[in-house]
Amino acid sequence: MLRFGTAGLRGPLQDGPDGMNVDTVARATAGLAGWLRDRCLGGGLVVVGRDARHGSAEFATVTAEVLAAAGFTVLPLPRPLPTPVLAFAVRELKAVAGVQITASHNPAADNGYKVYLDGGAQLIPPADSEIEACIDAVRDPVTRADPLPTAPSPTIVSLPPAASVAAIGEELVRRYLARITELPQRIGGSDETPGTDDGEQDAALSRNASARHGLRIALTPMHGVGGDLAVAALRDAGFTDVRVVEEQFAPDPDFPTVPFPNPEEPGASDLLLALAERIGADLAIALDPDADRCAIGVPTTDGWRMLRGDETGVLLADYVLRAAAPDSLVATTIVSSRLLSALAAARGARYAETLTGFKWLARAGDGLVYAYEEAIGHCVDPTAVRDKDGISAAVAAADLVARLAATGRRLPDVLDDYAVEFGLHAGDQVSLRLADQEAAAAVVGRLRGTPPQIIAGVPVTHTDLLRARGRMRTDAVIFDGPGMRLVIRPSGTEPKLKCYIEVVQPVSDHAALPEAKHLAAQQLSEIRKFCAEL
Repeated sequence: MLRFGTAGLRGPLQDGPDGMNVDTVARATAGLAGWLRDRCLGGGLVVVGRDARHGSAEFATVTAEVLAAAGFTVLPLPRPLPTPVLAFAVRELKAVAGVQITASHNPAADNGYKVYLDGGAQLIPPADSEIEACIDAVRDPVTRADPLPTAPSPTIVSLPPAASVAAIGEELVRRYLARITELPQRIGGSDETPGTDDGEQDAALSRNASARHGLRIALTPMHGVGGDLAVAALRDAGFTDVRVVEEQFAPDPDFPTVPFPNPEEPGASDLLLALAERIGADLAIALDPDADRCAIGVPTTDGWRMLRGDETGVLLADYVLRAAAPDSLVATTIVSSRLLSALAAARGARYAETLTGFKWLARAGDGLVYAYEEAIGHCVDPTAVRDKDGISAAVAAADLVARLAATGRRLPDVLDDYAVEFGLHAGDQVSLRLADQEAAAAVVGRLRGTPPQIIAGVPVTHTDLLRARGRMRTDAVIFDGPGMRLVIRPSGTEPKLKCYIEVVQPVSDHAALPEAKHLAAQQLSEIRKFCAEL
């Protein structure tokens, strides 16, 4: 049977218990309903959403019907929508749970079943294994309601009793967009500069508003469901010059231009970068198909390139911290760059590190204002969406670029400043696609049993996170050496072995940057060779 992995089920569209099909979805929903009832949450509100993949509409209908038959109040979202909208709705409506039918950035042949608990965060252990046990206990045919309820309780949703399900769903989308529209002022900080007179303030406001209006953005939703909402969110926030990759804009469950619809995959963003170059854009934005991830492309002296998730992560963290309360918390994961830790200390913020996945980052601690994972997941507004959100991250990134443009600067300039302030943190990822997830786990097991003592000419020590005392436990091995760090783990969602590399080179000033970048590139190349031979 398909087992609960990262937040739920994910697998190929095929018959049988090892595939995503109507029976699998119905049984999973019956198990979820039983688990909720066991915790005295029976009859509560559950929100159900979906993307535009093959099978998603049918699976969402089955999910809603089984929940309704089990006595829950069900709010099906009115159309294919991004996963962050579902996470927002669960939190906004104080629902007991939410289910999003999506396989995120997996290939076209897959689909999935993602579960959110109260507060809009993904489920964590032991809830996942407990729900799995409830699914295993489902023996009888699953009962489905007919017809579905027409509206949830008006005491839960602040709309009149006569409001239809569709009207409530669209109202939630409007609330979500309104929240994102406020990001530049609420999270990015005021356009005003303390200590300046009214005339200078007016000039600053005018410059920044002009920079937003004049910023040219190239965008792709990667054949997913985030395109219309992303364009609307950017427009409402003042970014009116948005050009889209036409070949990838409309939702298409076959993903005809990208076999792996993940902006991290080599070549996946080629059409986006070609558009950005052609139109003279200032910023390129790629969303994954369910729009919970966001990748950023920037123009450089050597042409356009996509930023790594760690680079975007530290840039957005600094952007959020400029207007955050003192002692606010920022967080990332064990496989991400160490640069955020140094930046947080320099900006007077607290820093937390979690296991991989937003189910952990969303629970990093009190006062959380920003979290990111290197796999291009960013949470810039945890008060509203307690999960990664590609659309709000896109608006935040656009505002940051506009603010810099108003002073004649670009994102690569800021990254160079970080290198001088904290040392050059250069990173890369090697992702090896294997036959199955068991094969990836076997490689990590071999490294655990006979760990190398030298990697790319550097003596290393190792930490086994599956057995380490006093630390978070997960199936990963970390190798540390002077100026380098390598984390190796099996993917939790795909048949891949993932290797996360970081090297650090000291930098005395901006004049020393080219040599530091050259040395870092050489070292990264040697470590990549080691990973490729695993």
